[in-house]
This record gives sequence, C-alpha cells and structure tokens, in this order.
Amino acid sequence: MRIATWNVNSITARLPRLLAWLESSGTDVLCLQEAKVGEDAFPTEQLRELGYESAVHATGRWNGVAVLSRVGIEDVVKGLPGDPGYDGSVEPRAISATCGPVRVWSVYVPNGREVDHPHYAYKLQWFEALRAAVAGDAGGSRPFAVMGDYNVAPTDDDVHDVAAFEGLTHVTPAERAALASLRGAGLSDVVPRPLKYDHPFTYWDYRQLCFPKNRGMRIDLVYGNEPFAKAVKDAYVDREERKGKGASDHAPVVVDLDV
Repeated sequence: MRIATWNVNSITARLPRLLAWLESSGTDVLCLQEAKVGEDAFPTEQLRELGYESAVHATGRWNGVAVLSRVGIEDVVKGLPGDPGYDGSVEPRAISATCGPVRVWSVYVPNGREVDHPHYAYKLQWFEALRAAVAGDAGGSRPFAVMGDYNVAPTDDDVHDVAAFEGLTHVTPAERAALASLRGAGLSDVVPRPLKYDHPFTYWDYRQLCFPKNRGMRIDLVYGNEPFAKAVKDAYVDREERKGKGASDHAPVVVDLDV
C-alpha cells in the first residue's frame, strides 16, 4: 500500500500536476493540505474519474485539507474536538478517515507567523488539541498515521541553515516540544530518505532560488503509531514534483507499507 502527504498550495492551481502525479505514482491514499477552495469547488469528479474517493474539509481562503483514496473511505471526522479556533472562527485544518487497513489524519498545522504574534499561541494550542484528538488511535493496534504540513522542523538538521531562523517560528523550543508531546502519545517520526542531497527537505520557498540552491526545510511529516511504523518498507520525498513550472513549494512525502 502506498500512501503520501502533499501540501499542494491550491488544488486549483495544481490540479493538472496532481492528476498526473496520482496516475503515475501509484498512490493509494493521499493526505492533501492547503486546498484553498471551498468543498463545493473541490475537484471531486475529476478525482473520481481516476478512481479516487474524496473526503474534504475546506471553506476556501488559505486552508483546507482532504484525504483521497482508491481503497475506500470510511469513518470520516472533520476538525478537532476542542479546536481553539483563531480570531473567532474554527479553521479547516484537520480531517481523518479510515482507508482500507489504515487510518490517517491529514493536518495543516497553523503557521504561527511570529513568535510574539497571537497566531503563534494559537499554533501551540492547536497542537494540544491535535494530541488529545489522536491519542486513542495512536495507542491502538491498527496502523495509524498523522500526516501533513506541521510547520515545524523537528531538529536543526531539518533546516538548511538554523542560524537563518534565529528568533523565527518553525524551530523554537516550544514548537518542538509540541512535536515531542505528540510523539509521546504513541507516534514516531517516519523519516523519508532523500532522493538527492543528504537530507530529505520537503519545502523550499519560491523566492531567492531556494529550490535550486536546496535551501529547504523538512516540515511535511509522517507520524505513525507502532503498527504503522513496523509496516513501513520505504519512505522518500518525491523531489522531482517540486521542479518545473506550476509546482507547489512543497514536495510529496511517500510511504510504502506492507499491510
């Protein structure tokens, strides 16, 4: 079974590439983030023509998550119980579904913006709600994973130059402590192998030639429980999908399971 996570940075802008990638990659389940469309505008029919069912939690604007599956979708849950919300509204940042023998969450963790910004406090509160929401499945006997854009680099090695992030979000002790707390619920980091260079970055800014210079970050993560981790046969970043015209600024992270 092949599952993946990908922040597409607008499914409308990325639809031709997404459809082509699904067709060529042999992916069974895709956790998708940053759809940037409402549910009524999600390309459900085009995906169905390729054999994929869609579970979508989206309202447009800057968020939106989905799970795409060609092995069935059941028990869909939209959002987090206890979601703290931001500025008076709850954002569509999490969705879970059972796809064949595996249960997955697709998550788009708040960015945080700046350390002294209210969005940063929201980010940490959202992590607490996520941990509470996944704790039951994390400790279960079924393969289970929380996949998506976490907007946190787990270690200094997960950024091209940690000195460049001094005083900025994505690398702060509090954010990394939130990741550690999530792992403490019974999850482990499924680290993909790089297909080029020595570290599997998953995100490269569009500006300042970051991708050609490999000035990236590993912020798209796969956190799996013990049955999931034991089933992993391979994991890699599909860096090729970051290349060329019309690419997202994130690359897919692909995991092959023996289930």
